[in-house]
Amino acid sequence: MTSPEGPVPGPPPEAAPAVRPGRFRGRGPAAERATAETLAFVESPVQLLNVLEWAHRHTAGAPRPDHRPLCDGVPRQSGGRPAEEGRPASPLPADADLPDAGGLLVVVLAPHDPMTRGQLRRMAQLAREQGYRVRWEEARGGPGAPAHTIGGLAGALRKARRVVIGDPFSRYVQLLLMITRARELVVVDDGTATMEFVSQLARGERLVRWHRRGGRGARDVVFAPVSASARRKLTPNTRRSVEVFTSMPVEAPAGVTVTANDFAWTRATFGPPRLTRGTDLVGTSLVETGVVDAEAYLEAVAALARTHGATRYFAHRREHTDKLHRIGARLGLEVVRPELPLELIARRGPIGRTVLSFPSTVVHTLPLALAGTGVTVVVCDIDPAWLTETASPRAEGFLSGVTDTARDVRRLPYAPVPTTQAVNTGHTP
Repeated sequence: MTSPEGPVPGPPPEAAPAVRPGRFRGRGPAAERATAETLAFVESPVQLLNVLEWAHRHTAGAPRPDHRPLCDGVPRQSGGRPAEEGRPASPLPADADLPDAGGLLVVVLAPHDPMTRGQLRRMAQLAREQGYRVRWEEARGGPGAPAHTIGGLAGALRKARRVVIGDPFSRYVQLLLMITRARELVVVDDGTATMEFVSQLARGERLVRWHRRGGRGARDVVFAPVSASARRKLTPNTRRSVEVFTSMPVEAPAGVTVTANDFAWTRATFGPPRLTRGTDLVGTSLVETGVVDAEAYLEAVAALARTHGATRYFAHRREHTDKLHRIGARLGLEVVRPELPLELIARRGPIGRTVLSFPSTVVHTLPLALAGTGVTVVVCDIDPAWLTETASPRAEGFLSGVTDTARDVRRLPYAPVPTTQAVNTGHTP
């Protein structure tokens, strides 16, 4: 497998935390620096990217106080090799040396997944290079980590005037929303999930991810009051405003302000990219989330590669290594595991003149990030026959909606998968 910069034998290495965990807890001057006018909570690289886009939009594109040119754009992996076990990485600059950058403090609620953590480290580095403060929280580092993290953030949450979140479905975020007294709440994109969130908010429904199937489990029952409280907090009233900052085609619920994300920061900071003559294919995590059958997906990828001459496969950060190995070894595609969100990788280049994707976030974001570059984004529909027996009943309609609402893309019918490989799940074609 490779990165855009060269061979990568495994998941990307993790740099040192952007801010040492726990640095701001307690009392005294260090604790005071944890407070900010605006607190942003992120759990994925694309959420952090969209926080940077939101901040750029709300500061009218003004340069950050310590702005430094991103000479080579995307940070590279050191030596192209994964970090050795137990080997310390080079620390990032001390947070105390950075200016306030408009009162924004980004709090990373670190996940377990190594690929996601690696991308988040690099996004945190980019955020700091733009002058923003970043606090890295090992929020899932053990049984006591959630209570320790929430307790350490409680004071800052109560003082913040504005709170920015990336995933309103996250139970962690929902717990944090119970504490805040912020008069302004902002939801930035977490991919296509934003479409479902806005729809559920408008209908007054409980917040449930679109690919979840079945009734409530024991944990859902326990967290039901927390989820209900979060939904109320995310409903605007005379004391609190709610903004959705999104590149998705959504209709604003009553009282909610929807602001378009056109990836102005990405376009101003990276590129334009060098274009190759080939075709690139973008992967999805639909197999990993239990929506699409693995064999049907692999056959569809093979069919698209044959038909359109694709040579590279940009892996989703959640795709399993064994599936990616099959794509590389069996299908002969060069598997690329991006070090940052694809919008940044593509904008920097090199990127194919044609980019193929199944229904996913990138069919909405790449046309914006690559505007004016000559790249054509093509979306291939998901055949309902590829869905698994355990896929949510809403999956077919949701995926169709992702494709139907995509702008500035070319649409393809289902990839011609042999009928012996397609899975008959009982879903209506």
